[in-house]
Amino acid sequence: MIVYPNAKINIGLNVLEKQADGYHKLSSVFYPVNELFDMLEILPAKHFSFFSSGISIPGNSNICIKAFELLKADFEIENVTIHLHKQIPIGAGLGGGSGDGAFMLKAMNTLFDLKLSTAQLEEYALQLGADCPFFIENIQKYVQGIGEKMSGVDLDLSPYELKFIFPEFHIATDDAYGGITPKIPGTNLMDLINQPIENWKGKVKNDFEVTAFAKHPQLQKMKEQLYADGAIYASMTGSGSVLYGVFGR
Repeated sequence: MIVYPNAKINIGLNVLEKQADGYHKLSSVFYPVNELFDMLEILPAKHFSFFSSGISIPGNSNICIKAFELLKADFEIENVTIHLHKQIPIGAGLGGGSGDGAFMLKAMNTLFDLKLSTAQLEEYALQLGADCPFFIENIQKYVQGIGEKMSGVDLDLSPYELKFIFPEFHIATDDAYGGITPKIPGTNLMDLINQPIENWKGKVKNDFEVTAFAKHPQLQKMKEQLYADGAIYASMTGSGSVLYGVFGR
């Protein structure tokens, strides 16, 4: 079985509160980006194996392995061989790793006919990471809490074109959160999202931009360039470092 885990962008990202367990409560709109994707092949096998190609993945483990181990612990399933071809940049704020983990869960649910519901898959996904549950349904959502509270959003960007700038460096999540001072914004994010896209500039904000732009001034110049090129709205996604612009077609 081959699946294609896609990326996402954040439209607005407010860091509201730091919990005692170290996680942060957020509010953001997650929007799937199907133009950017990885390739994930899972096949039943006598012995478990994992290998990757494409962009190099740091560390000794991988979220796809963790997803397999989660389900293996609860179900009598065969071993598998996994091949992940990585194309979504790492440490970019595009949710590439989260998508890989969630798509691994969905693929195994189908491959082994586990009959897990969407809600059950989301519960497993949350054990992998805060952004993972979004990729189970993989449709635009207003996300709250640490990522586990999701509700539908009436937002369609298909009439527009998304353009990306991929800096040659990434921003570690821990470093990004280290510079953040959580606060409740004066205006609810959904009240802003429900306005015409032409009104988003300067209002729909990613809180991570403040510290990211201070440390990497070239990111702010890249965002300004997107606007200079005609973007209706531009932003850094997630905790960075990728920037995107929404353009009219």
